[in-house]
Amino acid sequence: MVRTTLFQPAGVVRRARQIWRRYGVFWLGAIAVGLVAVFYAKLIDWGYDQFRVMQQGHAWLPLIVTPAISAACVWLTRQFFRGAEGSGIPQVIAALHEGTATLGPRTLSLKLLGGKILVSLLAILGGFTIGREGPTVQVGAALMYNLRRLYPRSNALIERQLVLAGAAAGLSAAFNTPLAGIVFAIEELTRSFEARASGVLITAIIIAGVIALGLNGNYTYFGTIEIGAHFPDLLAVAVVLTAVVTGIAGGIFGWLLLHTSRWLPAPLVQMHRERPVLFGALCGLAIAVVGLVSGGTTFGSGYAEARGLLDGREQLSLFYPLLKMASMVGSYLPGIPGGIFAPSLSIGAGFGNVLHTVFSSMQLPMLIALAMVGYLAAVTQSPITSFVLVMEMINGHALVISLMATALISSRVARLFAPPLYEALALRYMTPPAAQPAPVQPESPKTLEPLFEDENDEEGERAAQPDAPRD
Repeated sequence: MVRTTLFQPAGVVRRARQIWRRYGVFWLGAIAVGLVAVFYAKLIDWGYDQFRVMQQGHAWLPLIVTPAISAACVWLTRQFFRGAEGSGIPQVIAALHEGTATLGPRTLSLKLLGGKILVSLLAILGGFTIGREGPTVQVGAALMYNLRRLYPRSNALIERQLVLAGAAAGLSAAFNTPLAGIVFAIEELTRSFEARASGVLITAIIIAGVIALGLNGNYTYFGTIEIGAHFPDLLAVAVVLTAVVTGIAGGIFGWLLLHTSRWLPAPLVQMHRERPVLFGALCGLAIAVVGLVSGGTTFGSGYAEARGLLDGREQLSLFYPLLKMASMVGSYLPGIPGGIFAPSLSIGAGFGNVLHTVFSSMQLPMLIALAMVGYLAAVTQSPITSFVLVMEMINGHALVISLMATALISSRVARLFAPPLYEALALRYMTPPAAQPAPVQPESPKTLEPLFEDENDEEGERAAQPDAPRD
């Protein structure tokens, strides 16, 4: 009798409702993430095209436009969208680790979702060195998190799974890299694989990826590089040297972002605290100057430059990676929304171009691929995510061992300079332990303003120990 009732209309409807209650919201959210990721990508591409038209027609105009847009972005972010600053990945990590009930409403709201898209579009219209991939992670997580209201019996576990699936699906849809989305969720967001969430996570990534493929077509982010059947004799040496060079560069970059008050002049630190909009305009001016010096190559995410190097269409200066790093630091300091994935890959491509002067007998695309994965792994210190991401971007399965070795070595070298960047920034969003004397208030500007977080602590230590070294 039981088997018979399962196939009756009432049993089918009941079973369908159970499936919908368990998985329907995740499926709906994954579709929404895929659609928004494609829309956001096209919006950012359109914005940068507008900037390039303006910049190519009037090379000096960024000296006016970029500082003005930077000031507007800082004002909007601080006035209306605190919590949308930066790439967005630290906010997602903090929400997952501390609990969505605590940080979800402050870092994953629909208001911040809209602000992330709006302000990052303004920033790319100004030529800022930012990517859209990190913001897509926060946008995807925020979309899924807010769909919890459609869940009949939402709880902390369901909200956590929604955020995790949305973030991973966002990265997957942004780069068309489903494997990297899964590994990113395991290695970077949670540092563990949750069996109960695995099926939901993979399903969300697949659905979002299918939506993106349906709208964009099947593609690899950087195209396909051709690697011969025989690897060069100096490949092992190139892997080690590339990993060390990119590891040092990425480690220094992480240190610069995490210890701004140690290297910025005191007047600029004070300006950031007291007159942040003016500080943002000054950063915009610096970005414009660097862009003019580089011939316009440091503006934007750097995708075109990296793709041009891989295809053999682009000739870049040997100083390009250093200038791009300077522009990237300047884009981050004001605290406006924008990611570091794509610019990091572009910087890595620049280092590969430099290393080709040492290993001239090797194929340039091979060195670029190694340097891209090395620099990204050094900045994020997530080596598995980095090499899987780059491998999918270039369809470089033939290089998988070399990419893996480069990522592992460079991430260990970078650890000598700074801790993992996203984890360190995520800590600044979390509530301090009860033992600390000054707990962060829910609506405190400090809670949602991670830049220069170490200033007060450092100044307190210096006041207590005037002769203490600054290491």
